Amino acid sequence: MTKDNSTIEKMLNIDSDLKTYDENGNLTEGVVILPVNKIVTNPNQPRKQFDQNSLNELAESIKNYGVIQPIIVTPVGDDTYEIVAGERRYRANKIAGNTTIPSIIRKLTRKEIKELALIENLQRQDLNPIEEAQAYKALIDEYDFTQEQLAQRLGKSRPVITNALRLLNLNPVVTDMVISGRLSAGHARCLTSIKDYIVQNTYAIAACDKKLSVHQLEVMVSNYLNPNKKQKKVQEQSIELKDLANIMNRKFGTKVYAVGNNNKGRIYIDYYSTADLDRIFEIMAKIKD
Repeated sequence: MTKDNSTIEKMLNIDSDLKTYDENGNLTEGVVILPVNKIVTNPNQPRKQFDQNSLNELAESIKNYGVIQPIIVTPVGDDTYEIVAGERRYRANKIAGNTTIPSIIRKLTRKEIKELALIENLQRQDLNPIEEAQAYKALIDEYDFTQEQLAQRLGKSRPVITNALRLLNLNPVVTDMVISGRLSAGHARCLTSIKDYIVQNTYAIAACDKKLSVHQLEVMVSNYLNPNKKQKKVQEQSIELKDLANIMNRKFGTKVYAVGNNNKGRIYIDYYSTADLDRIFEIMAKIKD
């Protein structure tokens, strides 16, 4: 078992050091060989898409080394088993031409099957961003988790869960762009604050066609959401205030400038050395006298 499966191992009470075969090539205790035609896939499998190239690569590995890690199944009928964890291995094993597969059998409720299938896929990070968000929502709805509780259970931060769930607010067209990999999750999150689906589509297409960065898309979305936002107008200084700065500039022999207007502001006097500062002190003392 891999470290990523630690949560599943604990829930199923499986030894984390379990291997399918020992050093002598004997089947590990607790693992059985099942015919693949006696195994059915989980209809509630969170992952809907399996990369064919990745499956073919795994199939080649299985041809050479066998299935190193057994799949986990549960009885669902007379001599029939449903996959709880390991559907990718099961599919690759069939591609490799094998008629059997090493398996661990556990009796589980439908609720446990669903939770374990979701957690297994989430821990392996094999889901696309939309499938991941749907898996989070399914766990929250099914088990009444808060986002904080789900984050702790999966070993993730709460913002990761929150940001993922935001993707479920996208319209179907943009959702498909994320699933296909045409639009990144970062770009997609920028669009979730736009409620108009037509505008959402337009910006998503623009992000892809123009190869916009996430920051560039954020600026576009911000401008769309705040069309009347204007830069704070700088009030023009009066002639008197400008004249005062000029007089002080000549008097102190250094740069003097005013910021603000006749009602409120600041006057800055620059100095560039200790001698400069002493000279300004002397001038101020004479004015004071």
